[in-house]
Amino acid sequence: MSTVQVPPTRMNLTVYKAKRVAAKKGFDLLKKKADALKMRFQAMLREIQKTKMTMSQDAADAFFSLSQAQYAAGDFRHKVIESVTTAEFRLENRIDNVAGVKLPVFTDVETAREKSENIGLSGGGGKIQNCRDKFRHLLKALVKLASLQTSFVTLDEALKVTNRRVNALDNVTIPRIDKVIDYISRELDELEREDFVRIKKVQANKIQAAKELALETEAQAAAEVASGVPVFTASDLDILAAFEPAADADVVF
Repeated sequence: MSTVQVPPTRMNLTVYKAKRVAAKKGFDLLKKKADALKMRFQAMLREIQKTKMTMSQDAADAFFSLSQAQYAAGDFRHKVIESVTTAEFRLENRIDNVAGVKLPVFTDVETAREKSENIGLSGGGGKIQNCRDKFRHLLKALVKLASLQTSFVTLDEALKVTNRRVNALDNVTIPRIDKVIDYISRELDELEREDFVRIKKVQANKIQAAKELALETEAQAAAEVASGVPVFTASDLDILAAFEPAADADVVF
């Protein structure tokens, strides 16, 4: 018997069949969503791995170029700090929608570069420019990695929630609804069998009563014939006797 006590009526059977259809439709939609999120999750994981592998080499090249620039031009950090007034590298945040899951994505926006030709005039200008380009490339890779990892965490949590819902529908909700439908169907079948047996019993009782009445009538007729008393049937009676004035009640005006 089902763990959910539901009155076994045809109305409830129709309601639970509709619930089963809705649950299966929801299961199919969530399954497709989980598959889409899983594909994006795997692609993002490969992209993160690839970015980390290239980023290690980019970081090594950037810091090696910094060492070369410092060797060629000396310590130029204070000159760079003094020449910078506004940020040349900015970030923009946008939302990427993947199967209803909003993933944050960071994109870099470059503004107009400030002129800094006075840095490295005494020597090492080319090395400083090369160092600037290397670190700019490293910064872009760092922004890309931060965007991927932030989206990865959000996507991982959404994938876990979706998988839990899929498993709950597949292993709990739909089997429970099926048990309720099976319980109601069995109870309705049992009620139909009981009604059928009851009707057959009533019909058998009526047939038996009719047979007994016929036998009793035949026995009474045979007894009257044997005693010599005339037997009157319904066709021999005066059908107008019931309409005689004597049969009516007195009417007082």
